[in-house]
Order: sequence, then C-alpha cells, then structure tokens
Amino acid sequence: MPKTAASPRFSYKSDRLKPLRAFCQTVRLGSVSRAAEALFISQPAVTLQLQALEREFGVVLFERAGRRLVPSREGQLLYEMAQPLVENLDGLVERFRDKVSGLDAGELRIAANSTTILYLLPAIVAKFRESQPNVRLSLHNAITADGTDLLRNDDADLIVGSLLDVPSDLSYETVQRFEQMLITPPGHPLSQLPRLELAQIAQYPLILPPRRQVTWRLVDRVFQQQRVPYSVSLEVGGWEVIKQYVALDMGISIVPALCLAPDDARQLAIRPVGTLFPPRTYGVAVRRGRPLSAQARAFIECIQPDLLSPRSYDQTGHSER
Repeated sequence: MPKTAASPRFSYKSDRLKPLRAFCQTVRLGSVSRAAEALFISQPAVTLQLQALEREFGVVLFERAGRRLVPSREGQLLYEMAQPLVENLDGLVERFRDKVSGLDAGELRIAANSTTILYLLPAIVAKFRESQPNVRLSLHNAITADGTDLLRNDDADLIVGSLLDVPSDLSYETVQRFEQMLITPPGHPLSQLPRLELAQIAQYPLILPPRRQVTWRLVDRVFQQQRVPYSVSLEVGGWEVIKQYVALDMGISIVPALCLAPDDARQLAIRPVGTLFPPRTYGVAVRRGRPLSAQARAFIECIQPDLLSPRSYDQTGHSER
C-alpha cells in the first residue's frame, strides 16, 4: 500500500466495524476495488479505512504481490482475530430474530434420576408437551450427584428430583413431599404390629438403592442419628426391582409413596413410617445467578401439586383412595 503519512486523518473509533469489515473483505478479495464493490462503497472510502487501521495498530497490514494485495504477517494475525468478530456482528440481527421467533421452541435439558423419570415426570411432561409442542425435550437419566455436575457444566438446564443436601451454588425449591413407606412381603411380622419402632425395623435386613443415592443416605442418617444398628442385605437400583425382591421375601425396604401403585398392595404389605423417617421432597434445582430460559420457566409452571399426589395409605397399609 502507499505510505500513509500524507493521507488525511480518518477517525473510525466511533465505528470500528466498518474498517474491520473493509479490511477483511480486502484480504479475502485481494483488491481494494473489489472490496469496495462488495461493500457498496467507494474505493477511496475503503482506502481511508485501511489507512486508519494501519495508523491505529502502527503496522503495515498489506503487501503487494503482483496485482494482488496480500496481508503482511501482522495483517494475517489481525485477519484471524477480526474475521470471526465481523461475521458474528454481521449475522447478529438475523440470529437475534431467529431467537425471538423461536422463544417457544428450542431445547430443554432436564437431569433426573430413574425414579423421577418413571413416577414423577410423565404427567408433567404430558402437560408441558401440550403447551410447548415445538420444544425438544431431553431427559438425562442421572443420579442427583451426577445431575448437579451436568447443571454446573451447562449440560442440563435444571434438575428435577430430590436433594438431601443442597450445594451453595444451587437453588432448590421443593414442590411436593412424599411420605416414606415400609414395604414387606404379605404376612410379614412387621405388617402385623399395631405400632412400629425403628429398632423393630432394624431387626430385618434391608434392600436399598446404591449408597450414592438419596434414599440410602436418608435411611442411613436416621439409623445413625438414633444409634440403631441395621443391616443391608442387597443394594440394587430401581424401585420396581426392589419391590420384586421384597415380594420374594429377600428383605424389606423403605420407599417413598411416590413409587407405589395400587397393584403393589396385592404382593406387598405397605405401612406408613412417616413418624420414623422424614418425607422425601421432590423439587427443582437450578444454578444460582443463571437466568432461566423461556422453556425452563414454562416447564416449571407445569409442575403442580395436583399432578404429583400419590395414593395414600392408612396405618394398616390399606389404600385410602
């Protein structure tokens, strides 16, 4: 390029995009005149913008190779830095309009464990699908500990489930509580007692979910706090599996009322133990300080207590509705 000392002063700081766009087009096309045609401006205007950039950075940005302008070493570096910025800014309006028109669409990623997905979410998801049919919903089957990692890594938008200890960087709101129930085989001695005590339950081996899961930690905490020794005969994931093993008289278990269905009373004896074990809470966890998407807000609005009410049982284990 010609020397810039004699060129008139061109101030571009109020609009840095224009000279950077002219610079990128010149690099791409190898010619000031072609860049001017592509930008629908005059050739002198492009020249002034390029000269202003060279004054600003204090380097020569172009070298001539025959009839073509090629970027200098410094010019190539600036091009690699500026090109993504120019492309992003040039496409900002179009992308923004797409986002605005698609606020009711997009994707929602929810982390939940198998219990929540199987028992809690079906009615909520059905309600959400009715109101947001264009949203692509992804359910990540993950225990709570893994779900919090997904949330922190932005691989999930929210967690639906049960948190026993809420980390300081998360916000957790309870939407429903479910009473804890003792399940035993029919005719089991514990099913015949008029009143249950923790020491009586501890006399029989328990079948519980794995140690990392909330239920195991909750049950263990109760026994430890009361200093009542107990034993676990089997650790296995999934309430349906646990119910089957209890029905086969391999042990007893403590389960949330959420996972019990009317037909379970045919093969199990069911007793409320809410006076011995705290209720299981289920709710929504999100990252503190992170704005919720429109899709996430719409999903949370669908989580209503009337969709979560479990079948209740009296003290003898009979269904009340």
